[in-house]
Amino acid sequence: MDDGNEKAYRWEGDYEKTWEALKEDESGSLQASIEHELDKAKKRKLHKRKETVRLGMMRHIYIVLDMSSAMLDQDLKPNRALVSVKMIEKFLENFFDQNPIGQLGFILTRSKKSEVLSEMSGTSHHHLQAFAKLSGEIVKDAGKHCLGEPSLQNSLDLAEKTLKHMPSHTSREVIFISGSLTTCDPSPIQLTIESMKKHKIRCSVIALSAEVRVLKHLSECTGGSFGVILDESHFLDMLLDHIPPPAGMVTESSLIKMGFPPHVQSQNSGKISLSMTSKELTTGGYYCPQCQAKHAELPVQCVVCSLTLVSAPHLARSYHHLFPLPSFSEVKMFESGALQQDCFSCLQKLKQHAESVTYICSRCKAHFCIDCNLFIHETLHCCPGCINARCELNISKNDD
Repeated sequence: MDDGNEKAYRWEGDYEKTWEALKEDESGSLQASIEHELDKAKKRKLHKRKETVRLGMMRHIYIVLDMSSAMLDQDLKPNRALVSVKMIEKFLENFFDQNPIGQLGFILTRSKKSEVLSEMSGTSHHHLQAFAKLSGEIVKDAGKHCLGEPSLQNSLDLAEKTLKHMPSHTSREVIFISGSLTTCDPSPIQLTIESMKKHKIRCSVIALSAEVRVLKHLSECTGGSFGVILDESHFLDMLLDHIPPPAGMVTESSLIKMGFPPHVQSQNSGKISLSMTSKELTTGGYYCPQCQAKHAELPVQCVVCSLTLVSAPHLARSYHHLFPLPSFSEVKMFESGALQQDCFSCLQKLKQHAESVTYICSRCKAHFCIDCNLFIHETLHCCPGCINARCELNISKNDD
């Protein structure tokens, strides 16, 4: 660019002279510099955590996967379609662990049409089976399954038919993974965008090629996010950003009616009956306490009386979303004045140099390294130091 004061393009800022960040130490090694860059990336992940007060924990999400001919491009190896399937499988492994009362569904769009790959469900095994089959078909003959152009409007309409009937207290979301720069729609797309906004369906877009105006406009109007991937790891990071529940769009307080059906074992039920979710004849399952309709899995919304059916462990595992663990204080090692130089969690020695930092829990004052800090806040959701202090207190009370 001619004017040096003008703003550079985003891709220039990400890639220009990235090698200058790596510098040799006194022994000629780049290891210390590489570790410093990795720590900076981990700190960015910590700072991205949002401790919102009201969250849409009961989530209903449709992920729309573009399966047009553009997904045959090999900028992601071996092609975009296979990499997208692999990323979604990794996303599934984490989603239901962090969102036990959430539900996912998957839609494919190709040849100007849209079809449901996997119906909305609260368990991952149905989705994983569907994607294992899809992955095998792509490996066998990718050109037969990645066809034509995608249809953004048909995909949104298909997702909206299900999501608009979900209770108002739930989070309604669509994540569109787009590889094409075009979309073939039967009518003006603005009408569909307005309809999604009216029904409070949050639409987010992950673009694999470049920024497309209509996709960014969709995400802006519905309160979603938009991003263009840089590589495979960035693709996975953008998908994993959708695992934490978003801020709730419902402002008023309301009571939510739920059912907690016990599981009836097949040998105890005695009768063969139809499961309302799997549409199969089975002898065991979960019986709705309100209408006695049988369901094969939880969580689910009863198809007969619309009662939300969950189990007590599902709610217990969602507790950390209501009361998230406070962020640890970041203190430089030489300013902390702490005698303890080991991480409380992994017992590894904390790094000893001018830029080293330790993370301290405000309650128990335990010190943690950055890796344990990330694991505690993203996966464990409870402080090991606080738990240890409570256990010691209980043991001392029992001894007395």
